[in-house]
Amino acid sequence: MLGMNDRIKRLRKESFDAQPSLSIERALIETKFYKENEGKYPIPILRALNFYEICKQKTIYIGKDELIVGERGPRPKAVSTFPELTCHSVEDLHVLNTRELQRYTISQEDIDTYAREVIPYWKGRTQRERIFNHVPKEWKEAYEVGMFTEFMEQRAPGHTALDAKVYRYGLLDLKERIQKNIESLDFMNDPEATDKQEELQGMAISCDAAILFANRHADLADEMSMTEKDPKRAAELRRIAEVCRWVPAHAPRDFWEAIQMYWFVHLGTITELNGWDAMNPGHFDQHLAPFYEKGIADGTLTRDQAKELMSCFFIKVNNQTAPPKVGITAKESGTYNDFTNLNIGGVKTDGSDGVSEVSYIMLETIEELHLLQPGSAIHISSCTPERFLRAGCKVIRQGHGYPSVFNPDVYIQELMRQGKSLPDAREGGCSGCIEVGAFGKEAYILTGYLNVPKVLEVTLHNGVDPVSGRKVGLETGEANSFETFEDLYAAFLKQIHYFVDMKVRVSNYIDRMFAKYAPATFLSLFIDDCIAKGRDYYNAGARYNTNYIQCTGLGTITDSLCSLRKHVFEDKRYTMDEMLQALKDNFVGHEVMRQYILNHTPFFGNDDDKADSVAVRVFNDLYDAIEGKPNTRGECFHLNMLSTTCHVYFGKIMGATPNGRLAGRAISDGTSPSHGADTHGPSAVIKSLGKLDQVKSGGTLLNQRFMPSLLKREEDVAKLASLIRAYFALGGHHIQFNIVDTETLYAAQKCPEDYRDLLVRVAGYSDYFNDMNADLQADVIARTEQESF
Repeated sequence: MLGMNDRIKRLRKESFDAQPSLSIERALIETKFYKENEGKYPIPILRALNFYEICKQKTIYIGKDELIVGERGPRPKAVSTFPELTCHSVEDLHVLNTRELQRYTISQEDIDTYAREVIPYWKGRTQRERIFNHVPKEWKEAYEVGMFTEFMEQRAPGHTALDAKVYRYGLLDLKERIQKNIESLDFMNDPEATDKQEELQGMAISCDAAILFANRHADLADEMSMTEKDPKRAAELRRIAEVCRWVPAHAPRDFWEAIQMYWFVHLGTITELNGWDAMNPGHFDQHLAPFYEKGIADGTLTRDQAKELMSCFFIKVNNQTAPPKVGITAKESGTYNDFTNLNIGGVKTDGSDGVSEVSYIMLETIEELHLLQPGSAIHISSCTPERFLRAGCKVIRQGHGYPSVFNPDVYIQELMRQGKSLPDAREGGCSGCIEVGAFGKEAYILTGYLNVPKVLEVTLHNGVDPVSGRKVGLETGEANSFETFEDLYAAFLKQIHYFVDMKVRVSNYIDRMFAKYAPATFLSLFIDDCIAKGRDYYNAGARYNTNYIQCTGLGTITDSLCSLRKHVFEDKRYTMDEMLQALKDNFVGHEVMRQYILNHTPFFGNDDDKADSVAVRVFNDLYDAIEGKPNTRGECFHLNMLSTTCHVYFGKIMGATPNGRLAGRAISDGTSPSHGADTHGPSAVIKSLGKLDQVKSGGTLLNQRFMPSLLKREEDVAKLASLIRAYFALGGHHIQFNIVDTETLYAAQKCPEDYRDLLVRVAGYSDYFNDMNADLQADVIARTEQESF
């Protein structure tokens, strides 16, 4: 941990050791406010006034070593609840307080208070209840058997990233703009003028709320400075007060104010609503570079000071634990990671290289702090200097799972294909995992995962889910009636369209529920063109409005189709009935068949056209099924190939599959090959993935795992850099690495106390290995361990 000063060492240790807890403070403030005010104001104003009350009343915390200040809860890693979205039950709170992994502590006194003050009021009023009271029977049944998930049944839409305007305008500037727009409303000719006025008034109130929140920090810092015995710390506290009185009311003037400006905006968005994955700063290094360069030039900032402030910011992000879920999902550990993702490098809006000295400072900070979050990604375009790519690869070599790697040359094309302008596409990138959007200008909402292998499972049983026995799909014919592979594939494709259309219809309803009942008046301040339109972020206010459906299990579905095509239809080694019986028996008594399938089937990820052509076909057909389906905000749905950890859940509710995968085992993640199927090395993997037209997607995830011994020498780092360049030249969108051997992972399972800080790449994020449940651990271990390039 070379490079950390004593302050950062202390702050890091405090953050690492802090136990995540549940805070009921926000819920109590909100419940009291709603009891007194619901029905008195239009909903945008009601939501803004609610945000104001929270900013006015919530506990303010400033740690003794901190330079960047502000917490979502009353202390580090204290997590708020959001009862207006989904209200935890008493059972949920007890489960979260006692579960073995990723526990959230809460006192019995707070549980009793929550049961008395919060739960009774919100019964029947939550967004989750609105959703599940509306959805049709067929959607609910498909959801319950694991055909798809729905992101917004527990949290608000998220995956939002900001652009550079955060640093150009203060909230007082935005209030002026809002007032001018209110004054220009045409109540004679514009039927939406009243709605616009209410939204704009809500935005103005939200500006006041965030300024009040910052001033409360300034007041506390001033008070603390009066009693501080250390003159140096007293001066720091006075400086903190000065910073907090200036931002976010005004545009930042220096590096310190710029970071604090973003942090207040970040806290505002995750306090207002609990978005699915937290706010992200976008191209943070590009935004901070002008402040850094000015400070260095005029002598008011040194590189060490900049790095110290950057480290304080990283630790602040690490203190914001993800809010836990409710119901059955509360019983399973998920992750503490709130998915703040820092985009580093890439290109500027004029197409030139976006790397700066701040980019290198951020890489050093990632390497030295070794924290769960924030996540980070290096963006490597054709114009990115090799020095920067090598520096990023050296951090990857440390084995923390960060940073992942993105290809701007491809995702800019993806965004332009969706209708973005070239400058807006260049300013875009990744928000949470691998999905991309136009930063500061787009509401790009992920609606949930589609279990593509499950669609085949239902197809093989004529619309019936064999695990639950419930009929959830179309009757497309008994599997043994298909005379050719094309007959089977046609039935599979009908089911794909059926489930995609079902999901789109309900996702559109949910979108309207958030636009109507949970407008985000603070978030809307920072997204073009919400103020100009007088519309909310969730109500088509953004310049661009996108919905994504994330398709999961490309490797599993490809290999399963390849197995059926070869062994049932082409070679006729097995009849369809024999294959179905083996699947029903989970291959018990059919191990010879299973081994033959595993060893004599063309599998995706080996540069084998027989398999890869099937992957391309499935990918293109998923694109055709999803692309262009209308959303409620005047635009449409797009394809995204992402799984996060849902491929583990999807695998648990599936039987055995025709590729030899056993029941309950995870399906493949993202666009990665099936576990253990990629036997020809990483070069073959990227060649297979390169055959997909990834510009059609809004993101594709590729996981790779390397032996640490493979990256010991400088020339090994150069080989990793070349692998990345080669994949991106083939049209790859994203790639990420685990640099850890199987022996270490087994040792961590055996003696977890010796591996407390072992970080591994899970999906679009990293997590501590021993905070993961057994299924997720097994999933990481099962990934092919590449021993050569």
